Amino acid sequence: WKDQLLDVLRALRPDAFERLAQRLLREAGFLKVEVTGRSGDGGIDGIGVLRVNLLSFQVLFQCKRYQGSVGSGAIRDFRDAMVGRSDKGLLITTGTFTPDAKREATRDGAPAIDLIDGVQLCDLLKQLKLGVQTEMVEKMVVESAWFDDL
Repeated sequence: WKDQLLDVLRALRPDAFERLAQRLLREAGFLKVEVTGRSGDGGIDGIGVLRVNLLSFQVLFQCKRYQGSVGSGAIRDFRDAMVGRSDKGLLITTGTFTPDAKREATRDGAPAIDLIDGVQLCDLLKQLKLGVQTEMVEKMVVESAWFDDL
């Protein structure tokens, strides 16, 4: 089901994928999530506010509909776009992240960027019931041997 869902997500128009990310973040508890959705936004696709107890964090997010892997260059570019705008970033992809990208996202001395890859994205959509339904199937099995003891 995850491969099928990822195919659907990769086929979405860029603006539709950004709106999906917006909906996902809202359902996950973000407040005031907005999609910037314009060219010249410096690689920022949207912004949201995450409230944790008494603290609020402004989080910039970027969406990438990738078949393959997101590399460390994309992480650095996103971080550069964040400078002076926010200390928190979230990069969402339908692909995967290279080991270098994962290291770059958590590099000491640089604002951390949280990463959501395609598998995690599928799990979140399932958990939040966004475009994914879980069907429970009841299967009845007759135990013939049970009747032999009657």
